[in-house]
Amino acid sequence: MMKKTQSKTDWDRVLAFKESDRIPFEPGDGPYDPNDAEATRAWFAQADLIRGGKVVRRGKRGPQKAPTKKLVSLRLSPEVIEHFKAGGPGWQTRIDLALAKAIKKRA
Repeated sequence: MMKKTQSKTDWDRVLAFKESDRIPFEPGDGPYDPNDAEATRAWFAQADLIRGGKVVRRGKRGPQKAPTKKLVSLRLSPEVIEHFKAGGPGWQTRIDLALAKAIKKRA
């Protein structure tokens, strides 16, 4: 059974806070003033993203798990696109698999 810990959050203070209220901030509190939208955007733009304990730099793709596919422009009928999109995310991969399966059938 999981032990429930006592919250140390001051819920009266949290619930009294309105979105228009300024966030209390002193220069020693952190790297940027959270009330300054431009400073906040600039700080997040240069910040590193951490996933699974590893730093993932923005704008850089990690190593490929599978061979890289080639980008092409392809015109397909609306019926084909609607059919594959109806299956949800991954519809382009499903089109690729269907085409690969058709190639193997012909071989």
